[in-house]
Amino acid sequence: MPSVPPFSRSEKIKDYEAQCKPIKWEEKRIDAADGVEIALAVGSITGSSSEMTEARKHVAIVYFQGNGGSLPPRLPALSAVLRALQRNAPASTSYSIVGLSYRGFWTSRGRPSERGIGLDAAAAIEYALNELPASSGQQSSLVLWGQSIGAGIATSAAATLSSSRPAATHTDSKGREPIPRVRSLLLETPFVSVRAMLTTIYPQKWLPYRYLGPFLRNHWDSRLALRKLAESSTTSPRILILQAANDELVPGTQSEELEEICRDLQLSAERKVIANALHTDVATKAQGRSEIVGFLARFG
Repeated sequence: MPSVPPFSRSEKIKDYEAQCKPIKWEEKRIDAADGVEIALAVGSITGSSSEMTEARKHVAIVYFQGNGGSLPPRLPALSAVLRALQRNAPASTSYSIVGLSYRGFWTSRGRPSERGIGLDAAAAIEYALNELPASSGQQSSLVLWGQSIGAGIATSAAATLSSSRPAATHTDSKGREPIPRVRSLLLETPFVSVRAMLTTIYPQKWLPYRYLGPFLRNHWDSRLALRKLAESSTTSPRILILQAANDELVPGTQSEELEEICRDLQLSAERKVIANALHTDVATKAQGRSEIVGFLARFG
């Protein structure tokens, strides 16, 4: 829902600058593989000390938003995470968040579709990887963070990236892999798939909604994506599932089922329930932010 709430497509980063300080966000524009121009919001932070060690690590976090609204109102919460990382992360580590505005959302061109958003995700990841530190010997790490439907986009992107990696990777002249693996996945208030949501929200067999699965245009099937990820990756990412205790949109059973899927696939996953959080509240709650920061500091 790119135009919900009203005027969300006219939101500006500068309207949220005061709430984001000292993080500075920039709007970047890139083209997806099919030529559609999409917008990114990019913010960065360095570790707790101004003295950077020689063997420095950079963590690129690609953020996939939920279905409603645009990126700018989400930047204060993302900034709070970066500020906390600045306080708690090693001085040798720097962090960047690349927020993706899907086609048709905010100032991005085009119309949203599952295939098109998949191309947008790939373009955002490529941008994030190209922005990693380029000095020889520097370590780089890729994290995908998705909220709500963005969690399905993140798992699908991770599976696609993993299946694109050759069996034996090599590094370039600067010591970087051409297709880095996803080190960790952060799934905030996720659901298993669009179809699963239909049957969960409308369990009554006499209602027509549960039978609409064959007619869906978008699926965002995390079960399928996680299976592909487990099959194609020799080193699977660490996964954090964040469940909102008072989620008014996605039942908690969806997060529980995702955790069980990960366990069955032998993927390393943990699930945390954030007290008093609604569907979009997790990153703004102290407990939720603490879980996110701790996870990124350990597995970023």
